[in-house]
Amino acid sequence: MFRLNKLTDYATVLMTLLAEHPDRLRGAGDIAEAAQLEVPTVAKLLKLLSRAGLLDSVRGARGGYKLARSPDTITVADIITAIDGPFAMTECGLHHGQCHHESHCQVRGNWRKIGLAIESALRSVTLTDMVAPALGWTPKITVERREPRRLQIDLQVECS
Repeated sequence: MFRLNKLTDYATVLMTLLAEHPDRLRGAGDIAEAAQLEVPTVAKLLKLLSRAGLLDSVRGARGGYKLARSPDTITVADIITAIDGPFAMTECGLHHGQCHHESHCQVRGNWRKIGLAIESALRSVTLTDMVAPALGWTPKITVERREPRRLQIDLQVECS
């Protein structure tokens, strides 16, 4: 089963909390309390998200963290990459040329295709989409088949 690790899940929760008020500075303790997570874990994640350019940090008594850019330009893929590094379904998708089976592997191309489809889906969901339920918006998701064996998922958010 493909599954995000806990830290990546927590990072998405933190980013969603910050997206509720994108211009407001929030301290690590405040964010940890709102997310019901331990401060050291939150501090570690905030540092990684800041290094990736997703958060701005301000030092000092009135400092804190806020989104570095608009929530509609930050994707779930950006968050995953900030915590876990580049996305790939298999090791050969990440490190081309390091597998001794690569020259005769019959599944590599399909794993790559699957990985690209998942990455595309993750890039299509923004923080605005993720925060929609918390703000009382209703996301509308439609799934349609465009070509044989190709599925497209459209996500729309409407204010209630």
